[in-house]
Amino acid sequence: MGRSGRLTRMLRLAALAAAACIQFSLPARADDLELPVPRAIVYPGDVITEELVVQRAFVAHTVARSTVFDARDALIGKVARRTLLPGQPVPLSAVREPYLVTQGKTALVVYEQGGLVISTHALVLQNGGAGDVVSLRNLDSGATIRGTVAPDGSIRLDAP
Repeated sequence: MGRSGRLTRMLRLAALAAAACIQFSLPARADDLELPVPRAIVYPGDVITEELVVQRAFVAHTVARSTVFDARDALIGKVARRTLLPGQPVPLSAVREPYLVTQGKTALVVYEQGGLVISTHALVLQNGGAGDVVSLRNLDSGATIRGTVAPDGSIRLDAP
């Protein structure tokens, strides 16, 4: 390839790059949809922070809005269940609430009935978030019990 051929090729590449820049700097159209997307790769188990989320415009008819997060605030603080790619909408099924109790650790177990309150510690047998029913092992008797994870990370037992 001669010198003029290389110059022509370089000019074409420069023109394509300039066109790409112009395309991304155009104002959003009325039918565009702003969705929160990861700024970088988010791996399973990572907590989604404010720094990891940016807004990106999508053509409204190309995204099934009911299957992805459409509010940035709803995504912050969640934990990735699978790898999330940068610039891609986040499916509702791809994230979960953070665990409040972790398998293999102890948790406070509380039983309340009227004015009676009994509390102890038990070994957690399953991970769980607020509202999840998890299994535990009573450290004193060895019995397996089930309770509901409270928002404060304790386990509430229901009356038998």
